Amino acid sequence: METGKPKKPRLLFNISTAIIIFFALTLGYSLLTENQAPANQISLSELVTDINAGKVSALSINGDAVEVTYTGETPEVKAVRKEDSVSILDSLKNLGVDSKKLSAIGVTVKTPSGFSFWFFNLAPFILPLVFILVFIWFLSRQVRGAGMQAFSFGQSKARMIAPDDKRQRVTFKDVAGVKEAKEELSEVVDFLKNPRKFFEIGARIPKGMLLMGAPGTGKTLLARAVAGEAGVAFFSISGSEFVEMFVGVGASRVRDLFKLAKHTAPAIIFIDEIDAVGRVRGTGVGGGNDEREQTLNQILVEMDGFEPTEKVIVMAATNRPDVLDPALLRPGRFDRRVILDLPDRNDREEILKLHSRKKPFAEDVNLRVIAERTPGFSGADLYSLMNEGAILAARENRTKVSQYDLIRAIEKVMLGPERKSHLLSVKEKEITAYHEAGHALVASVLPFADPVHKISIISRGRAGGYTLKLPLEDRRLQSRREFLDDISVSLAGFVAEQMMFNDVTTGPSNDLQVASALTRDMVTKYGMSEKLGPIAYEASAGVLYGKPFAEREYSERISAEIDSEVSHIVEGALKKATDVLTKHKKALQAIAGRLIEVETIERDDFEKLLIANGIVPKRKAEIEHKV
Repeated sequence: METGKPKKPRLLFNISTAIIIFFALTLGYSLLTENQAPANQISLSELVTDINAGKVSALSINGDAVEVTYTGETPEVKAVRKEDSVSILDSLKNLGVDSKKLSAIGVTVKTPSGFSFWFFNLAPFILPLVFILVFIWFLSRQVRGAGMQAFSFGQSKARMIAPDDKRQRVTFKDVAGVKEAKEELSEVVDFLKNPRKFFEIGARIPKGMLLMGAPGTGKTLLARAVAGEAGVAFFSISGSEFVEMFVGVGASRVRDLFKLAKHTAPAIIFIDEIDAVGRVRGTGVGGGNDEREQTLNQILVEMDGFEPTEKVIVMAATNRPDVLDPALLRPGRFDRRVILDLPDRNDREEILKLHSRKKPFAEDVNLRVIAERTPGFSGADLYSLMNEGAILAARENRTKVSQYDLIRAIEKVMLGPERKSHLLSVKEKEITAYHEAGHALVASVLPFADPVHKISIISRGRAGGYTLKLPLEDRRLQSRREFLDDISVSLAGFVAEQMMFNDVTTGPSNDLQVASALTRDMVTKYGMSEKLGPIAYEASAGVLYGKPFAEREYSERISAEIDSEVSHIVEGALKKATDVLTKHKKALQAIAGRLIEVETIERDDFEKLLIANGIVPKRKAEIEHKV
């Protein structure tokens, strides 16, 4: 972005526009002056002849112009230009007009108005001068605008929400779930409303509040709610808006932002995605004059530097707290950390109720069921779900949103829209049916896999088909046995294709990637390898702890053992899936045949197929108990 260079095409455009305007004014003046002279103009000698012939009934004198009105049923009007500083009557007498004829004609004299007289006399001199002055002002304005832009380059770009702006005001009532986070932040609201009781007891409110959580959990919304509850000014800016190509601009914007906030205090400064400028310093990237580091240094100084203030609270949000500089997290800066988790079942139901305020629902809508079928959904996902459900109802020209619309919206948010135009051939449809039937059957037989809620061979998004598995309840922890069963379920589609067609397609490619990644995480991150033991060789981002740019600090022997252990786990999961499908081959064929026939199987029909083939759904009683 070349903000420092003059924009020549823009300047040429402005000059061209000014020239065109000048020619347009000149043309308009010419047309105006031409309209002042009638087209049917005659000479004085012709006028003398007509007067002597008795054809003229009246003369109207207006400066140098004379209007001649002729006799007849439809009087004709013509124009004559008289000599300067000579009376028209004297001119006519000198040219031999009969005095009796002339006395019989009505003569009127019109005095021109002051404006028209001065305008038509001075316009040829004034208009060019006015154009030159306007043109000079126009160019100076362009130059001054560029200069002012250069001077304002270091000013803050923060957006401000005033305390009395009711249209943009958000309160805790507009934020569902996150009860602990709201309780943690309520003392900030209390401090901003009544700081005296804190000061009298010698307490200081934390200056920095760091909101940490997955994307879509409501960090920005919660920060706005704090400002709305306290009734203070809210300055919001993204961390990336501090960083520019010119060194020192980010630090200047930080100074300007804090200056504005102190002037408006009490106020809240909210920096979204602070990891854009708050990453660990000293990594060697950018050197000592790295613009990002200069910006971070200025933030550190402003938060707890030479001019501390008690009425400005800084809030920041990030979903990568592990990469932040330790100086940001020390006491006196972002020493209060608020964690926003993904909502549980009850929180999801509250969020759904919040987003359904202005939506007309049919009688069959049960938001509790929708909350149970959306584990792992964030607040943003649930908003998208409710919006997609309303869109589906409106698309079908219905005035109320039904439960069926919300169920379809869940799958649309998770997997993408249905691609009904993506028709499979008979052979591809059969392969896809056996692939998905393999996933569903293995998931139903293995004890630690999640139960199956739906199977479909209708394309959605990038998937040719899908098997929807949902846990019985929300869980924060996952065991080694659950991981192993999940890997077997992921490989079941591959095994089913190989077993039934003695060949493999590209369909299981994504399943293989998921299984391989999960297996490697078990070995290198979670310490779930019996051979390598409880050692974390890699961090969550695939790099070593504390050394984001260093090479892995384990030997080639350990690397070979990791690869060997990954292969061992995958082979065991593959054998487990093969044993299940071999033992229950008739059930696999029955499920695939039913899929080819109806394309979609819901949970109840799927369990009937299992029972008909001698398989008792191990979690049926648990599911009924939970629901």
